[in-house]
Amino acid sequence: MAELNSSPAKPAGKTPRKKLNARVDLTAMVDLAFLLITFFMLTTTLQKPKMFKAVMPDDGPIEGEFPASRTLTIELGKNNQVLSFIGLPDKPITNPVITSDGNKGIGHAIVDAEKYIETSTHKSMLVVIKASDHSVYDNLVNVLDELNIAGNPTYAITDIQPKDIAMLKQHNAY
Repeated sequence: MAELNSSPAKPAGKTPRKKLNARVDLTAMVDLAFLLITFFMLTTTLQKPKMFKAVMPDDGPIEGEFPASRTLTIELGKNNQVLSFIGLPDKPITNPVITSDGNKGIGHAIVDAEKYIETSTHKSMLVVIKASDHSVYDNLVNVLDELNIAGNPTYAITDIQPKDIAMLKQHNAY
C-alpha cells in the first residue's frame, strides 16, 4: 500500500551545498542577431546603384559635323574652372564664360545654353566636352552629372586640341 523510503542516516555536521550552474538564456541575443542580419541584407539588396550609363561611340572616324548653332562646348581647365560657350572653338557664337564645375556654375550655364539653342534653332542641344591636362576627373564627372540632371542625353567627350588650349590660356584657365 504505502511505500516507505528509508535511506541510510547521514552523519551530522555540514552538508555540502549543491553547486548551481548559472545559465544565461541566449534566445533574445539570437533573435537580435537574425534581425540585424535580415535588416542589413534587405538594405543592401534594395539599394539602387548610383551610376549612370555613358554611351560612347565606336572608335574610328566620326561621320558628319556638329552644327555650331546647336553645340555647347565645355572645356575643363585648372582649379575646377570650366570654360563654356555656344559654338565651336573656331567660331564661337556666344562669348566664352568661365564658371565653376558645380550646380551654380556649369549647371546654370547648361540650362541657359539649352534655352538659347531651343529658342533659336528649335532643335535639341549637342554638348562637346573637352578635358585639359590640368583638369581632374571629378570635374568631368560633375559636368556629366549636370548634363544628366538637365536631361540632355546628347554629348561627346573628345580630345582637347591646341586651339582649345589657347582659348583656356587666354582666360587663365590652363
